[in-house]
This record gives sequence, structure tokens and C-alpha cells, in this order.
Amino acid sequence: MQDIEIARSVKLKSIESVGKSLGLKKNDLLCYGENMAKIVGEFQPKENSKLILVTAINPTKAGEGKTTVAIGLADGLKRLGINVCLALREPSMGPVFGIKGGATGGGRAQIAPMEEINLHFTGDFHAITSANNLLAALIDNHIFQGNELGINPEEVKFQRCLDVNDRALREVTAGGRKQSFVITAASEIMAILCMAENLRDLKVRLGNILVGMNYVGRPVYARDLKAVEALTILLKDALKPNLVQTLEGTPAIVHCGPFANIAHGCNSVRATKTALALSDYVVTEAGFGADLGAEKFLDFKCREAGLSPSAVVIVCTIRALKLHGGVKFEDLGKENLDALKKGCENLKRHISVIKNVYKLPYVVTLNKFTEDSEKEIALLKKLFKNTIVENNVWADGGNGALELGKEVVKCCEKKAKLSFAYKKEDSIEKKIESIVKKVYGGKGITLSEKVKKELAFAKAHGFDKLPVIIAKTQYSLSADAKLLGAPKGFVVNVEDIQIRAGAGFIVAVCGKMLLMPALSARPAALGMSVDENEIISGLF
Repeated sequence: MQDIEIARSVKLKSIESVGKSLGLKKNDLLCYGENMAKIVGEFQPKENSKLILVTAINPTKAGEGKTTVAIGLADGLKRLGINVCLALREPSMGPVFGIKGGATGGGRAQIAPMEEINLHFTGDFHAITSANNLLAALIDNHIFQGNELGINPEEVKFQRCLDVNDRALREVTAGGRKQSFVITAASEIMAILCMAENLRDLKVRLGNILVGMNYVGRPVYARDLKAVEALTILLKDALKPNLVQTLEGTPAIVHCGPFANIAHGCNSVRATKTALALSDYVVTEAGFGADLGAEKFLDFKCREAGLSPSAVVIVCTIRALKLHGGVKFEDLGKENLDALKKGCENLKRHISVIKNVYKLPYVVTLNKFTEDSEKEIALLKKLFKNTIVENNVWADGGNGALELGKEVVKCCEKKAKLSFAYKKEDSIEKKIESIVKKVYGGKGITLSEKVKKELAFAKAHGFDKLPVIIAKTQYSLSADAKLLGAPKGFVVNVEDIQIRAGAGFIVAVCGKMLLMPALSARPAALGMSVDENEIISGLF
């Protein structure tokens, strides 16, 4: 049975009753039909609430079910009698119609209504795209209408965006100059919405967007264009977190959706703090492996927002471990004990990062797939001295995460103080190098001539103390997608530096990373259909 059919087979609670389970009243909700709502108002975390981060090893191209595990874990904790809430990212339509499918979980561990969430939801992505492109239009119009600010068209930094995987938009000519689009999930407006605590903070961050340079080499900001109020009008509702539920009725706050390989990979600060205010345990996730989403969640989001996880769950799968052991993607369903053993080095590296760099308690969980053999599962457990907890949330929902839930509760009882991979006062180069050495396990970095110029500019204008977000492949601990397992001695090439002053970070683009994904030879969109009754098929 497809995920969409499983989701349709469950009768959902009214969104008002879901809100009531969190202590929310009717006037705390702005309802979008019977099953979705936005949460109105600002909330601050309770002193003793527990934040649980779900991350994973470096994935296969199909993903390892990290979001599914996060959802199943929350359902499992609820079954254990715990007051729990999910805090997840919103799906981008790029992957939905591309290769991976949606981001609402799978099987019996889903958030719902999955069709609406995976498509237009409450319109947040559209609002972000519109605000982003309004600013781009205002920049070009200002230049056309006399250019009072003296903006140098060749030094415009701000890019247009679209929530579609479209390689043709990587290089376009518009307004008489070469430009490139980024996917909405990688846009600065998305990152700003993720970090904004309230409307006042949102306005300040929007005003701080670095538009470009003028002819005498000075920065021009969005506030200089008088663009802030118009952008805020488009984003005022998108700033409010969205409330939905799992198939088992567990509350889920789903808000914002930056990718972890090309952005910072976490849901919004406002959503996380709201969940921590309304429940005792909050399960959240950060994209891809500990080298990407977890690193950015911990080094950037937690540090900037004053958050600290009580526990980290590291998701692994037999198939991903075999991939890191040298098995081709098409052969991952075949038993291969030697490759599994070899691939475990990748998992060991991610464990080391959480344990030794960030100093946090952790639980490793095996997300089971039907093709996993008993011999493979037994070997994995033996290699890790029976410390790995199995889960079967895809098939059994919360019931398949009871053991995992119990281990997570034990883990949360341990005392932990979050450490970081770098110091805020470090130079940009030092921050990047620290992440490469401490988190990726690499030897060092190289800087292109373009990057050296950008770094000099950043230092001259006070941007050099901002945190760093590294954009790189999700498939390897390095910046080379083909370098699997747990490589050592590699060097990461920094190809570009982008200043996101509004969001509050510097993007370091490494390797051949592109900020606008492309479609595959046969994208998921080609397998979808909708009948005369508007029943959708093929949406995962």
C-alpha cells in the first residue's frame, strides 16, 4: 500500500482538538480547514522541556527514513504516556516532484494531511518565493528608474528563487546581466523566516539583507531600498508556525523548510520554541547526516537561539551502510556482510561527532527495511555490542518505536552541556577549517581566488564573525559525493562565499555544490496522476 493510501485510511482528529491537547485555545489557532492551522502568538520554552534531535548517517539517494523515524519516535513516546510534540520542516515541492518524494514520513509513521502538506500546505513557500522575488524586482527597478543608490549591476548579490528543481535556471540573463536562481529552500528569505523570533525581529533581518555593492564599493541593504514593510506584509502569516498531526494524533508543528546540503537544514526557531513551551518532550530533525543538518542545527541554530538538545538519535540503515561499504545502489537489496562491516565506519564517524565534538548523549537506531536479512541485522548489532536499537515505525507506527522511546527517555536523563565545533570569534577560514577537521574528518581546506576576495570584503565590512553554513554534498563526509565511507586526509575546496547578513550567517559553497537542484531522467512527477474526483496517485 502506498503512503498516500495509508494516510487516507486514517480518520484524523479535528485540528482544534489537536491544539487542545497542547493547551491551545480556539483563538490561539488560525484554521485552514479541519486539519491544519497556524498557531498565533509567541511562546517561550518551559524550563525542563526536553529537545531530541534526530539525525542520520550519510544517506543513499532515496533517503533513510529520518523523518519517518522522528514521527514514529514521537508516536512511541506518546504511547509511553509522555506529553510530546513534533517540530519538523515543511516539504519543498522540488524533491516532491523530483526523486526523493515528499517529507511527511512514510507507512504508519506520517504527518497528515500528507497531500496538502507536501503540496501547497498553508502557502508559506509561496509567500517566501513571492517576497524573495519582489525584492529582486525592486532591485532591478531601482537600477532602471535612475539608480539613486548607485547600485552596481555587476555587484548585485541577491538572487531570485523558485520552489522547483530546474537546471535551466542555474544560469539566466535578466535585466541585461547574468543571474542565477536558487531553489526556495536555499533562499535567504527562507533562512530569515527560520531564525526570526517575532515580527520585529523579522523586519530587522529583512532590512539587513545584503542587496549588493554600489559603484564605490559600499554595501547596499534591503532597508536602503525601503523594501522591508512590503516584504513583511507578504511574510506576516508565513511567520506563524503550522499545526498538524501524525496518523496517531500526536501534535506536529511543521514550519519552514531549508535543505541541509545547501542551507541550514532545520525548522524555524519559533516553531521549536513553541513546541518546547507546549509539551514536555519535543522531537525534531535536521537534514541528512551529522556532518550537515546536525552540525548546522548545533553550531548555528542552537547557539543563536539558546537551545540545547537533551539527546540525539542517529538513524542508520543496512542499505546505507552497504553503500558506504562499496555496494552499488541497485544491489543494496542483496545480502552482503563484508560490505556492511566495511560501511560501519561511516556510522562510527557520525557517532564520534555527536559524542566527542558536541558532547551530547545519543542513541543509535536501525531503521528496518523489508530486504534486511537476519544475518545482516545480527552482524550490525554484534559490531556495536548490542547498543543499536531497532525500530519498525514504517510498518507499526508508534508501536514500532517503544523500545527506542524508552532508550531516548533514559538518554535525556543524562547531564549534558552542548559544545561547539568552532568559536564565534574565529575567522571565517578558521570556522570552515574546524568543521572540516573536527566534523568531516578532513585534512584542511583550500580557497579559490574568488573566495579570498569575498573574505577580504566580509572582514572589511564586519561580516567575518558570523557563523558559517557549509553547502556541500550530502552523500559523503567530504565534498566529493563519490568519496564514501569514512575518508581521511581529504581537502575541501571552498569555491564561493555568500554573505547572508539578514539570516545571520556566511554560506561557504564547497566542491561542485549547486544551489538549484535538477530533475533526474525520470522524475517522480512523471508517475503521478489525478482523476476526475481529484484523487491523486503516485504522491509519496
